[in-house]
Amino acid sequence: MKIRHITVFQHDLPVKGGGYRMASSNVTQLDSTIVRIESDCGTVGWGETCPAGPTYAPSHAEGARAALCTMAPGLIGEALDQPLLLHRKMNSLLNGHSYAKAAIDIAAFDAMGKKSGRSVADLLGGAATHRVPSYYATAVGEPDEIARIAAEKVREGYPRLQIKIGGRPVEIDIEVVQKVWEAIGNRVRLAVDGNRGMTTRDAIRLSQTCRDIPFVLEQPCDSLEEIAAIRPLLQHPVYLDEGGTDLSTVMRAANGIVDGFGMKITRIGGLAPMATFRDLCEARHLPHTADDAWGGDIIAAACAQLGATVNPKLFEGTWIAQPYIDTHYDSNGGVAVVDGHISLPDGPGLGVNPDEALFTELVARF
Repeated sequence: MKIRHITVFQHDLPVKGGGYRMASSNVTQLDSTIVRIESDCGTVGWGETCPAGPTYAPSHAEGARAALCTMAPGLIGEALDQPLLLHRKMNSLLNGHSYAKAAIDIAAFDAMGKKSGRSVADLLGGAATHRVPSYYATAVGEPDEIARIAAEKVREGYPRLQIKIGGRPVEIDIEVVQKVWEAIGNRVRLAVDGNRGMTTRDAIRLSQTCRDIPFVLEQPCDSLEEIAAIRPLLQHPVYLDEGGTDLSTVMRAANGIVDGFGMKITRIGGLAPMATFRDLCEARHLPHTADDAWGGDIIAAACAQLGATVNPKLFEGTWIAQPYIDTHYDSNGGVAVVDGHISLPDGPGLGVNPDEALFTELVARF
């Protein structure tokens, strides 16, 4: 099965409520890039990448589309059902830009599944569950409001909550953590996510002040070096998120610097490298998520399919953007969180069938 055509679309996804605030940015509208790959046998696979603006990570939407347009001509005629060789070919055509390569990778797995009649989860080793646990991530907000939202999401059935902090006086962040704990106690697992927005000083202060509240502290500071420097002074387990940009960094961080990971499929390059990451974490008994920053049903389905294969003892859940956006790509119903969990999509491949008529902004066709 070889690549016959690659089509790239741009698609806007408005965020509910006027925006979602993180430590370094305010996301008001998602600029998603959709990839359609058609094989020589007529099978179609869909991929997607959706960087969360130009400041959240070293990736942005226009860069993704430029990278895809650089690689696409050289991928025509390449085998679609050999993901290892496909990644090597992409790497030979363009250095870096893993978030763009991920869209090709996801589309390839979708096509492989459709051609073979198997789900992507099966292609990745097999689903341990068909009801994938999710988690809810609050935006950066005022203490009382975040505590109210946290209690509401516990009632909705989420097994884990992630509280966004950073980018403001640490005293407010400390109050947020304390108010959330008062509201929910130990009914769910709790993560506190700095999104790289804290100084080492403030990260230490927050952790030591809240030492009696059990939570995971996720990516408090910008670099792995900063986290390593303050690690002995922290009172909580530390997870790496934005800093886990490749497998080499993951292996270095897993060597005693962090206690787990928040991992994004498009950041690391797609489902094939994400499966390697999953296996490395299982070998080291390190918990992790399997999700992405933002995006629509295609990314959500990819995250759920991979999440279903993770060892349940190590799995911290799959975050998807669906609760924060209003639209679906699949007219028969897309991927959604119900009672804090995601039902694994039925059918071969990713299990979603995007309505191509929705994608009106053609970028390029090869």
